[in-house]
Amino acid sequence: MKSSIRQKLERLAFRLEEIDALLASEETARDRAAFRRLSRERAEIEPVVALYVAYRGTEAALQEAEAMRHDTEMEMRELVEEEIAAAQKRLPDLELEIQKRLLPHDPDDARDILLEIRAGTGGDESALFAADLFRMYNRYAERQRWQVEILSESRSELGGYKEIICRMAGMDVYSRLKFESGAHRVQRVPETETQGRVHTSACTVAVLPEAETIEEVVLNPAELRIDTFRAQGAGGQHINKTDSAVRVTHLPTGLVAECQDGRSQHQNKSSALRVLAARIRDAQVRRQRSEEAAARKTLVGSGDRSERIRTYNFPQGRVTDHRINLTLHRIADIMDGDLDEIVNALTAGYQIEQLAALSEAA
Repeated sequence: MKSSIRQKLERLAFRLEEIDALLASEETARDRAAFRRLSRERAEIEPVVALYVAYRGTEAALQEAEAMRHDTEMEMRELVEEEIAAAQKRLPDLELEIQKRLLPHDPDDARDILLEIRAGTGGDESALFAADLFRMYNRYAERQRWQVEILSESRSELGGYKEIICRMAGMDVYSRLKFESGAHRVQRVPETETQGRVHTSACTVAVLPEAETIEEVVLNPAELRIDTFRAQGAGGQHINKTDSAVRVTHLPTGLVAECQDGRSQHQNKSSALRVLAARIRDAQVRRQRSEEAAARKTLVGSGDRSERIRTYNFPQGRVTDHRINLTLHRIADIMDGDLDEIVNALTAGYQIEQLAALSEAA
């Protein structure tokens, strides 16, 4: 283990002792906010310190066994050699687990998300594929027991989606889906194709961590233009006779959010502001990370909407993620929401790159 990593672990071990002393004090017990803050910090530190304690214990056991290697009789020596082999095997595993625990934590991982899917090249077939993608993510959300709320949708003539925006809420939603942003390409024979030819079309997916509150993103009313208009599509007499749809434009950035699926103008305005806040926050975070992205492009891609990340080839029954060169020949299961293998592979690929960066910096 590198000395710089060991020094960091020693500091964390000392900090854990310090936190335990603070939590045991009467002053902290009276301050609920401080108690919660320290408890959260302890929950983050304790697992890595426990691994470090195990690592030091294994190191000590190895040193003791090596010292006994030449001072024991033959029968005992075999047991000692077994202990040495076991310790030598365990140390790298512990070190890897420690390094994973030391990786930078994405503060957005626990956030809910806004999922935006838009049809791209391919006309009606692209809109139908957008509907297939939404069903795929919706089925995955059901498997994870997340809540899904459609905020805005624009249907195509054949029943697909020109655009659909939904909110997904639950445990670790962003951490599971944050690598889905980008261009998704489909290769298949469209229902409207009479010659049986395979067509290629694409959709873009955006996964935006939701602002915890609108106030988290400063929205100056003077910088917003709010337009109301008559909603389009299904909805009955109410939706067709009143200007209930709302479009909010953030003048400094030109970002726009539009919602018309709510039952009232107030509800649509609230949803539009929620979407706008997430888009502004996403733009701010991307700007903050631009220097890092320019210096070192991540293994799983930049998350740019124009970046092709995955191909769904129906004739061959395969799904290929181009960022990690992963190909799976079970497209039906994946389109039915069985995304865990892809999600886990993307997460592992990201961790590998982070570990390499941590090793270089240490």
